Parts: sequence; structure tokens; C-alpha cells
Amino acid sequence: MHPAISVIFFTVVSGAGYGLMALVTLSMLFKIDGGLDHDQVLVSGTLAMILITIGLMSSSLHLANPKNAWRSMSRFRTSWLSREAVLAVSFYPMAALWLLQWYLDSSMSNVVTLVLTFLLFAGSIAVNFATGMLYASLKTIPQWNTSLVPANYIMLGLMLGSLLLTLLRLYYGLPIDQMLIINIGLIATAGILKIMYYFWIGKPHGPSINTATAFTRATVRLFDVGHTSGTFLTDEFGYQVARFKILLLRWVVYLAAFLIPGTLLAYNLEFDSLMVLLVLAFIGVFVERWLFFAEARHVVTLYHGNQRV
Repeated sequence: MHPAISVIFFTVVSGAGYGLMALVTLSMLFKIDGGLDHDQVLVSGTLAMILITIGLMSSSLHLANPKNAWRSMSRFRTSWLSREAVLAVSFYPMAALWLLQWYLDSSMSNVVTLVLTFLLFAGSIAVNFATGMLYASLKTIPQWNTSLVPANYIMLGLMLGSLLLTLLRLYYGLPIDQMLIINIGLIATAGILKIMYYFWIGKPHGPSINTATAFTRATVRLFDVGHTSGTFLTDEFGYQVARFKILLLRWVVYLAAFLIPGTLLAYNLEFDSLMVLLVLAFIGVFVERWLFFAEARHVVTLYHGNQRV
């Protein structure tokens, strides 16, 4: 699939925003490293909502007619795109009420605050899950049609969110002992899931030109694919990347998103060092998301000369 930069930006930045909100709510529920005070909750929550909003706004850039984006919410019962849109929009009033509650009453003993905190955590995970399921539900793209996709979306969002929260805690001079353990655990889990995904898409599976044409007893080769140059279908659904480039970019993902941050986080970091690690992790996840689209193949390419998707 042809990688759309606006969609890549949306999934990475909004995913990090939801991940940050999930970690902030967990931090308050379980008093991780002592939790956050009134002002720190407001700043962290506002930053999360800014990231989510910037990402959602960028997602409309790939639409031919952005003013019709509201129609994406009209098929909640059958479409993961609609579910993602409804969950993302409904997240705003919950977050606004939660932040307002913290502004008025900064005590977790307040029942309303406690309930909203649980709902925000669940909503943060649900939106990233719905975004992943939007792709995982597409049987026409075998590389996406796996439960590893939503799992990766959730874990990468939580990973970036935990790094953001750790950076904020360092900025305020708060302890980060438990957060460092959480960071390393999330990085390790996200890295393992990504390795499992790359291993899974590397195995031969899914339809081939034989199954598409129902000629399963011999080698099938198209003599005429119906065109002499690139078409919309071949450019968008059959985007080609050199194997060497894919392997090189995978190493960039491993190093930038997982290995370097995970290794260096084992040390007691300063604010500037963690800022560099955060930027490095974002670069790694951006490359990971670009590969997620670039390595995908739609079944329509079988009718344009591909032997297998």
C-alpha cells in the first residue's frame, strides 16, 4: 500500500497522545512514583489532548473532501472506521470533564474523578485498539489481517506515552524509579510484538494468483495485465519497495524505537538525555508505521501480475 504521510502522522501522534493519557490515569489510580499533583495532571492531560487533536486533524488531509469526514461515524455497527471515529469524538467530553474535575477538586477520593479516570484509561486503549482493528479487519490485505496489528498499535502508543510521562516527571523533578521499569517493560513488549509481526508477514500465506484464478494444478502467469504503465491500483495497492531497503528500515525501527531507548533507560537519565531518546523513539515508530503500509499488498495486485500477496 502507498504510505500516506498524513495517516502515518495521525496514527503515531494520536497514538502517543492516547498512550500518555492512559499512563497519566494509571499513575493517578495506582500512585506510580507518588502520582502527580493538581497542576501536573492538568499539564499532562492537556498535552495528551493536544497530541490527539493534532493527529486527528492531520488524518483528514488524505480525504478528497474533508468536510464529509463526519460521515465516517454513520456505520458504527459494521465499520471499525466508524467505531474509531465515534470513540475518538466521545473521548473529548470525558477528557474535558476529567480535567475540569481536577481543576475544581484535585482529590482522587472524589467518586466522579475516580470513575472518569477509569473511563479515560479504557477509552485511551479502546481508540488505539479500534485504529488497529480498522486495518486488521481487512481480509483483502493479508499482512494486516492479524490480531498482532491492534496489539502493536496499543503497545507502541503506550510506549511513547510512558516516555512522554517520564520526561514530564523529570521536568518537574519527580522520582521516576517505577516509571523507568514501566518504560523498559513496555519497550520490551512492543519490540517482541513487532518481531512477531515481521516474522508472521514473512511466512508464505494468503491468496496467490493460482487461488485467484482457480487454476491450482499448474503455474499461472499473466501474459497481458491490461495496461502498459502504472495505474492507480498498482501505485496505491501494489506499492513496491526494494527488499534491501525494507531490511535496512527494519533495523532502523529496532535500533531507534526499541534497542537504544531500552538499553539507555537502564541508566539514571537526565532530562536532556531522555528528550533525545524520546525523539529517537518517535523516529523509530514513524519508520515502523511507514513500513506497515509499504509492506502491505492488496489482493487486487494478483490481477496485475503479482504471483502472491
